[in-house]
Amino acid sequence: MTASLLATLHSHEPVGSKEETSLHDETLSRLRDHIVEGNIPDGGRILERELCELLGISRTPLREALKVLASEGIVELLPNRGARVRALSERDLHELFDLMGGLEALSGRLACENITDTEIAEIEQLHHEMYGFYLRKDMHNYFRANQAIHQKILEASRNQMLQSTYATLAGRIRRVRYSANFAREKERWGEAMREHELMLDALRRRAGSELSEILFHHLRNKRSAAMEPAQQQLDTATPPAH
Repeated sequence: MTASLLATLHSHEPVGSKEETSLHDETLSRLRDHIVEGNIPDGGRILERELCELLGISRTPLREALKVLASEGIVELLPNRGARVRALSERDLHELFDLMGGLEALSGRLACENITDTEIAEIEQLHHEMYGFYLRKDMHNYFRANQAIHQKILEASRNQMLQSTYATLAGRIRRVRYSANFAREKERWGEAMREHELMLDALRRRAGSELSEILFHHLRNKRSAAMEPAQQQLDTATPPAH
């Protein structure tokens, strides 16, 4: 855990409903980031006592946050045995990324039909901020801005059912989307940035079909990058054919 995380959490005194809500939201946000950024391995156990000490909180707010993360698909709750980080199989990754790619493709097409100039300006601002984080190699804030852009496009679709379906699945691959940027010695990170440039250009022109295609392949490329470490391990373990 970072010093800024601890300082933020220790600064909250849960003396009322507003403060309690703030502590819950802060605990949830920081715990989600901690897991998504790979500080606990896939399938790793959530050590409640250790996290409580680091966060300076009791087990009650921690367990409430874990319940939310379980509903997002980031962790699994184990009956009478705590919780662990949810691990995804190769098949899970293939199916989830294709499904999410389809949902994002649809959101892009609908967004181009409904988005306002103000919303495009907001996405442009996020894009510029994200580019600054990319140049500074600040993955944490880059990823936050990145996800905000995808969320803004989704909201511009004006389709509540699409947004609801997306929300139920997004958490399950959030961790993998984050780690995929480190693939091929961070080459994928640069590719993702260039794909976002294309997204913004298509959005400005309200080119729905084009944006739809870019978003789908953006997720496909993320999937390929995410699968590379597992494939490399398999290639290393498999003896060469004679």
